Amino acid sequence: MIQRSIPIAYSHRVAFTHGAFDAKNHTLRDLVAEGCALDGAAKVLVLLDAGVAEADPRLAGRIQQYFAAHADTLNLVADPLLLPGGEGCKNDWPLVERIWKAVEFFKICRHSYIIAIGGGAFLDLAGFGAATAHRGIRLIRMPTTTLSQGDGGVGVKNGVNHFGKKNWVGTFSVPCAVVNDLDFLATLPPRACRDGLIEAIKVSLIRDRAFYEFLLANGPALGHLEKRPLETAIRRSAENHVDHIATSGDPFEHGSARPLDFGHWAAHKLEQISDFSVSHGEAVAIGMAVDLLYSVETGLLPRATAEEILALIETVGFELWSDELDREERGRPVVLAGLEEFREHLGGRLTITLIPAIGRKVEVHEMDERAILAALAELKRRARKPVASLTEAGSGGQTTLDRGQ
Repeated sequence: MIQRSIPIAYSHRVAFTHGAFDAKNHTLRDLVAEGCALDGAAKVLVLLDAGVAEADPRLAGRIQQYFAAHADTLNLVADPLLLPGGEGCKNDWPLVERIWKAVEFFKICRHSYIIAIGGGAFLDLAGFGAATAHRGIRLIRMPTTTLSQGDGGVGVKNGVNHFGKKNWVGTFSVPCAVVNDLDFLATLPPRACRDGLIEAIKVSLIRDRAFYEFLLANGPALGHLEKRPLETAIRRSAENHVDHIATSGDPFEHGSARPLDFGHWAAHKLEQISDFSVSHGEAVAIGMAVDLLYSVETGLLPRATAEEILALIETVGFELWSDELDREERGRPVVLAGLEEFREHLGGRLTITLIPAIGRKVEVHEMDERAILAALAELKRRARKPVASLTEAGSGGQTTLDRGQ
């Protein structure tokens, strides 16, 4: 047997900016210039989420003007290629082939660039197309949602759905760079803008107590989607996610632990059984609530801590229950099948991340079905119980919900 180590160093860069396509903003231009210093201008194929283009009709024109202003470095091979976004795009295999066909037609090579502009699902699709064409084309992600700027869009995974399961086909691929243009957040409807906040709460719970305290102190402002605390939350969330990828020792997930997927085993199944009418952020909020109350039920987490976290989740605007959880098959809630699907997707033994305290995490390898059912039952009771009062906390101005518990 011949055996050699193959050390590979990756540089994972996430830039934050405003007005990325203002000609005076050199963030994007300089990122490309670093990679094509010896070759002159680089070919660039821009893939644009049609929903983003619809929300900002002048965006495609600004992109073209930006490339024209920096034609010494950026060779835009065609007008931005519009493709549908949203979770549905990951169920549409012909969209992958459209990306491949564009790569072939415009002779995009491994020294060229694909710039993908859109939400998290769109970036998953575009990233998979880029990673599989010519065994990998340089990709610059430009996430346009709070969810993708603070979480999925700054990661190293991409994929599309298959066999009715999320991300069944995909690759691990470190992007050339990620450019978070915070101006995109102004174009989001409130529901989509709110989604990224739950991933911020999630990552604070598993690794950053100081960040959690910030979110707790700014809960009402975040619930109103105020610009300054929202941008701070997204930036801190992205930093925590990137730090985990870079320092966990397992960026491509060869092991079974997935701490960044706290609350996700139920969330992924809830999205699926709702036919994705429940958004990813909404599903994660409910999935986290299930795991928090499960932890209380099993004695892992103090009730008071769980109640504080659940109140924060509600304060920033999320529900803790969906009637989709009532769906049963052979007398058992369908959502329970999410455990086995989660194990299958991760590989190896079942590994679920739970929190015993804010800023700490533990991995467990089995879940007590009785305790899960108790957690679901409690969430359902809470959802059916009217809110007793809505009060304002004196000094901090924080909104608290008194549910008489």
